[in-house]
Amino acid sequence: MSRVALIDAGGANLGSVSYALERLGVQATLVRDAGGLDGADKVILPGVGAAPEAMRRLHAQGLVEPLRRLQVPLLGICLGMQLLFERSEEGDVECLGLLPGVVRRLHPALGIRVPHMGWNRLLPLRTSNLLDGLPERSYAYFVHSYAAPVTAATVAACDHGGLFSAVVQQGRHAGAQFHPERSADTGARILRNFLEIPA
Repeated sequence: MSRVALIDAGGANLGSVSYALERLGVQATLVRDAGGLDGADKVILPGVGAAPEAMRRLHAQGLVEPLRRLQVPLLGICLGMQLLFERSEEGDVECLGLLPGVVRRLHPALGIRVPHMGWNRLLPLRTSNLLDGLPERSYAYFVHSYAAPVTAATVAACDHGGLFSAVVQQGRHAGAQFHPERSADTGARILRNFLEIPA
């Protein structure tokens, strides 16, 4: 069984992600410092809130450089996915830099509300083991005002006034902009697929 490290970066979704993992038979270890990563073969970085505060917390916990050097699969969720990129327009903050690109604010328009909140369709762009077993028209639950661009790391996009990255995967680094823990079967499948990635 995988030893899953669940990073406490101050996100309000920490408990619900932990419970979602329990439903899959995984008891995650809550991590608040670099030592907590020792022996983990999967790491999950959930997040809700603002990028500057989340990065300040990761720096204060001594987790930024260990996450950058991590040699096991890492999954960012919601804000946690945004933190995998180089920078965020939110507070113009430097992020972990594990994936290329800048996270930018979504722009409201006629019929397009920001924050983007609710169920929206995933649009697969390339094959990925993260998407294994997902039906063709899968929906996930989003709550966010900032989003990562579509890049070579994008495996599924979402359209809300324009395309943005909904699921990313490049090497050991993966992310979901939506909340798997609130996305019913779609979210459970993506979490299970991540847990089954070879360490």
